[in-house]
Amino acid sequence: MIKTGYKQKLKVVKKVEFGIYLAEEGAGDSADERVLLPNSRVPEGTKIGSELEVFIYRDSEDRQIATLTEPALTIGGLARLKVVQVTKIGAFLSWGLEKDLFLPYAQQTYKVSEGDEILVTMYADKSDRLCAKMDVYRSLEDVSPYKKDDTVTGTLYLISNNFGAFVAVDDRYSALIPKKEMFGSAEKLVPGQKVTARVAKVMDDGRLQLAVRDKGYIQRNEDADKILDLIKASGGKLDFYDKSDPELIRERTGMSKNEFKRAVGKLLKEDRISIGEGTISLK
Repeated sequence: MIKTGYKQKLKVVKKVEFGIYLAEEGAGDSADERVLLPNSRVPEGTKIGSELEVFIYRDSEDRQIATLTEPALTIGGLARLKVVQVTKIGAFLSWGLEKDLFLPYAQQTYKVSEGDEILVTMYADKSDRLCAKMDVYRSLEDVSPYKKDDTVTGTLYLISNNFGAFVAVDDRYSALIPKKEMFGSAEKLVPGQKVTARVAKVMDDGRLQLAVRDKGYIQRNEDADKILDLIKASGGKLDFYDKSDPELIRERTGMSKNEFKRAVGKLLKEDRISIGEGTISLK
């Protein structure tokens, strides 16, 4: 069966004025079992019985057609492609063929703009038309060469309210920044950005769990400095303290309550702050 979106080795079974027809070994003479390679793409010396490796896609009239040009992407693969146009129905991506690859709005995990380079995979829709999608989870590899405490970089491609931020490490391996860890980031995490993180854990299936905060005392020192900056920016006093509601602390500082308490404890030990009734002040 000739499948749209894949590279296949096919044999020349017929020559016509406008090109050659290719088919699988042993295929019948039905038009449904062969595909056209237009004259402009036929290599010199090609004859009946020649075998060619071609990529199958659909032309502007949705007809299945072959090409010797190798695209940047095949079904299930991964590639970083450039957005060349954004329209009312979706975006179009450059991928090495004359007909740009369609990215429907329904398959976008964040808004894209012309000129963006985005990580995508490819699938065939119900009409056998090739489309891109930005949720690349199922196309990523589970097992990576990385181990605990390694530093990795990747593309944040999706944020889930339930699980956290999904990252494609090296645009190849599956990783997750857990929801609770996102609050510790020095900057707000947004889909599409490049992130550098530490491998906090390698799961049983090989997938990576990432941390964007430094370990132990390093992070506590950074948190303490952040609290001091917040106090100074608030005129020398905060209107909340280490016993305040955890959500309030997270909203105002980006830290969990435990992280906040550890940093406050450090500042108290250094005698740099004092705690009042619901407040923290500089000394």
